[in-house]
Amino acid sequence: MKILILGSGQVGSTVANNLASTPENDVTIIDIDEHALHNMASRLDVQTVLGNGASPMVLAQAGAADSDLLLALTRNDETNIVACKLAADLFNIPSRIARVRSTDYLEYHMDSASSSDTEKEPQNSLSCFDITESISPEQLVTERLIGLINYTSALQVLRFANDKARMVIVQAHKSGLLVGKEISQINLHLPEGADCQICAIYRNNHLIVPSAQTVIIEGDEVFFVAASENVPVIMRELRPKEQQNRRVMIVGGGNIGYRLAKQLEKQYDIKIIEYSATRAAWLAENLDTALVLQGSASDEALLEAEYIDEIDVFCALTNDDENNIMSSLLAKNLGAKRVISIVNRSSYVDLLEGNKIDIVVSPHLVTIGSILAYIRRGDVVAVHPLRRGTAEAIEAIVHGDKNTSALVGRRVSEVKWPSGCHVTAIVRGDEVIMGHKEDAVIEADDHIIFFVSRRRVVRELEKLIEVKMGFFG
Repeated sequence: MKILILGSGQVGSTVANNLASTPENDVTIIDIDEHALHNMASRLDVQTVLGNGASPMVLAQAGAADSDLLLALTRNDETNIVACKLAADLFNIPSRIARVRSTDYLEYHMDSASSSDTEKEPQNSLSCFDITESISPEQLVTERLIGLINYTSALQVLRFANDKARMVIVQAHKSGLLVGKEISQINLHLPEGADCQICAIYRNNHLIVPSAQTVIIEGDEVFFVAASENVPVIMRELRPKEQQNRRVMIVGGGNIGYRLAKQLEKQYDIKIIEYSATRAAWLAENLDTALVLQGSASDEALLEAEYIDEIDVFCALTNDDENNIMSSLLAKNLGAKRVISIVNRSSYVDLLEGNKIDIVVSPHLVTIGSILAYIRRGDVVAVHPLRRGTAEAIEAIVHGDKNTSALVGRRVSEVKWPSGCHVTAIVRGDEVIMGHKEDAVIEADDHIIFFVSRRRVVRELEKLIEVKMGFFG
């Protein structure tokens, strides 16, 4: 696949690194930063073009005429939008994905009722620009943060099949009912009808593929999948029941901070700290119940005056990694119960998470999963990078029949799955079937949720998922 990537920032470089590692991909990166392009070319098997991605001449120079996919990932919405329009009209690039940050583009819909075709649904304003898919990193990060705040003890919460199933990552605590016991005993405490699949355990950063006899110990990082309504009771197997979050303090009133406050202010007591007086005034006008404070989150006196020791969740969400890290460390030291920080530099993530800062959210890793879902072979609905991108959770829809699919009509145990690939759940309509039920027969239109511990086997998995015309098993 010939791929053009606009932008070599955190998002663009992470996507390029992921795509360039696949031999079948021919990747070209366009950027106005010559130094950044030089760095990318020195460490990745990619081509680079210096220039503005919204220029027809630059796109032509980069080989747009015979490209299969355009990923417009610069920090400038207008550049990304114009590039997609040019890619469609001038170069006929089949797939065009744009990173769009402004809510004006994402939330404004044109009323198509005035057109002659009254049956059409209102269209997102981006449809005017022939954008195949739009991605908002800020919205994706906001959704990830909401999941973390709603589940008191979770390290990560991922939703699948229209939220019928969830994968939750949680650190086992000694007071959990299952801790110190074999996994097979989990059913002794679960209510009738509740079930789960513990698909992976990381102990001292080493993967353990669990069996029924595996014993969970304190400190284990446990990955499990369950029907969404069963998640709270299963979490109690791994950690003691904890008091629900009520007080949330947000640092940074930018796109993410504002969206998070807006979506949570009816459920929680929200305080938001913003350094810019102008932005703080805007926030105060546009938020209903959240308390807006103008000042610096590194101001110890301000935090103490706002009772930081009573805050259940402290979220550092500015655009500056160092500010987020320092304010998070200060808040934790002053008594905040749980601290979540956005950190863009991947080298910082491993150093910080699970230490003084409880959870570190990497925006570019969240974003790349959304992009990968669009470019994977087969009907891949969702991709979530895990363990700093070394593993993945994948949701795919199975199509075809026994003659055209390597999966349909076969039991889970009959399929030769790639090494390191594990079926965690099958979602069929409203039913969630756990992956440990190996006699389950896969049917067309099933949503299968996989845990892949080694990314290099993803291509083998894609071949299994794809419908093969003329395939006979």
